Amino acid sequence: MSVEITIQPITAAAFAPYGDLIDCAGDPDAIINLGKCGRYNDRAQMAFDGARAGLSLFNAEIRTLPYEFNLLERHPLGSQAFVPMSNDGFLVIVAPDQNDKPGTPVAFETKPGQAINFHKGTWHGVLTPLSGTGHFAVVDRIGDGNNLQEFSLPTPHIVVRG
Repeated sequence: MSVEITIQPITAAAFAPYGDLIDCAGDPDAIINLGKCGRYNDRAQMAFDGARAGLSLFNAEIRTLPYEFNLLERHPLGSQAFVPMSNDGFLVIVAPDQNDKPGTPVAFETKPGQAINFHKGTWHGVLTPLSGTGHFAVVDRIGDGNNLQEFSLPTPHIVVRG
């Protein structure tokens, strides 16, 4: 037996309880480089409690729908941003915290040109590209301390399109 989850459209408001939707929506905050570049400032609330920011490159396997998962993780000491290195959206699975365990998972799909930042302590699924190269830049906390907690769901969950 499994639990089915339907992908929801991602918006900044819908994703706000879990993190930041990072994109170039709206007017740029500044025009730079002799008028050739719009700058969109401070699009994510990054946190690196007592450590430093690190930029790592990930090469994730492309997944297909329906997508089955049972593992969620969180980073209690820092945020984690996923920035695709191709112009493709990707699947984002998150869950609210309920007494130090994940609550009911929710699935979103980003659009091309969007990235996300999980706030520290947010339960989330693994990096899940549905198309493209699977290459991502990941900005997260580098430093001492246990910044990874994993939780295996007792029942597999399956993500489908609505």
